[in-house]
Amino acid sequence: MTDRKDELATNLAKVEERIARACEAAGRPRDEVTLIVVTKTYPASDVRILADLGVRHVAENKDQDAAPKAAECSELSLQWHFVGQLQTNKVRSVVGYADFVQSVDRSRLVTALSKEAVRAGREIGCLVQVALDAGDEARGERGGVAPGGIAELADRVAGAPGLRLAGLMTVAPLTGEYAGRQRAAFERLMDLSTDLRRAHPAANMVSAGMSADLEEAVAAGATHVRVGTAVLGVRPRLG
Repeated sequence: MTDRKDELATNLAKVEERIARACEAAGRPRDEVTLIVVTKTYPASDVRILADLGVRHVAENKDQDAAPKAAECSELSLQWHFVGQLQTNKVRSVVGYADFVQSVDRSRLVTALSKEAVRAGREIGCLVQVALDAGDEARGERGGVAPGGIAELADRVAGAPGLRLAGLMTVAPLTGEYAGRQRAAFERLMDLSTDLRRAHPAANMVSAGMSADLEEAVAAGATHVRVGTAVLGVRPRLG
């Protein structure tokens, strides 16, 4: 085993243990929670190691990094999640490799994703990104639609050819009433998911929690956690 593989295996085991403990504390089966490893800024060689260690879900937040990495790893049995703010001029590229886009937050993006998914003959799972730091009409600091806009946007996704409404995603907000209150933020997301599933029962993915707060997300009921640093380590600053 190489040094890097040993390092990733150790880190991955620690994260798996954290998830297992969180599930046990919440009275949930471990298989209710899917680990997505966020591989942004890390090379394709790390993705290959992770796949060899049993990881099946990876995430990226910038198309210019993700597209070549996904192409290099195209033969691996992986599900690729795009989790960053997505510009419409990048949609064609993202649709080429992403199985899920977790950051759907506006109608124009839905239209672009649908057009390119149909063109590529693919079905893309879409999560509506919820901004818990946004007012009724605004978008969040890091993207996302305000809770009041979920229903309309979800209906647009559900009715768009080539797209499948998969659920909701959020990032714990840095400002507003939920700042520093991750558990409360994730519980709010679960309430919004319950509302969504009344109209769209199959939209049962709830993506929340990262390296620092995955336990709070699992306790609240998240089905997917997005973990980068705890698995891959902190990348040294350049310069």
